[in-house]
Amino acid sequence: MFIVWGIFLNFGGLIIRKKIYIMIRVSKQFNFEAAHALLGYDGKCKNIHGHSYKMFVTIKGEPINDPNNVKNGMVLDFGDLKRIVKNNIVDVYDHALIVNKRTDLTGLNFSNEMFERFFVTDYQPTCENMVAKFAEIIQRELPEGIMLFSVRLYETETSFAEWYADDQI
Repeated sequence: MFIVWGIFLNFGGLIIRKKIYIMIRVSKQFNFEAAHALLGYDGKCKNIHGHSYKMFVTIKGEPINDPNNVKNGMVLDFGDLKRIVKNNIVDVYDHALIVNKRTDLTGLNFSNEMFERFFVTDYQPTCENMVAKFAEIIQRELPEGIMLFSVRLYETETSFAEWYADDQI
């Protein structure tokens, strides 16, 4: 736990020392390619199409304050955050096709190697639903004491969806 001691004076001239805990946010960017189709959509996105997704993951916590710990001063080693997101999201969804479970898949040969990375989801695979799913996955994998602050998922250079922990009920 990282603590800064603040010194405050009260009206009687007494010196009061108060602990101030430092909360830090740490972010890392991830990139992956994936395709999806939006079932029943009234525009071009009803067709299978791909995106170069860019995702920013932000966690928060107190930096380690232990000079004997090799990770002293870190909230979470960037390598540990990378491992969590890469193993559970990037390596899973990169170059995958994602469709809603209600999609008519009649006639598709799933033994074909083209369907090696094919995901049928319980949700419409919009950027909004995907960012919520990814937040759920990341939260499950974070070590105790580390909180997921936000996930921002870019579907294009100018379009993204965000998930914030503070907004959740």
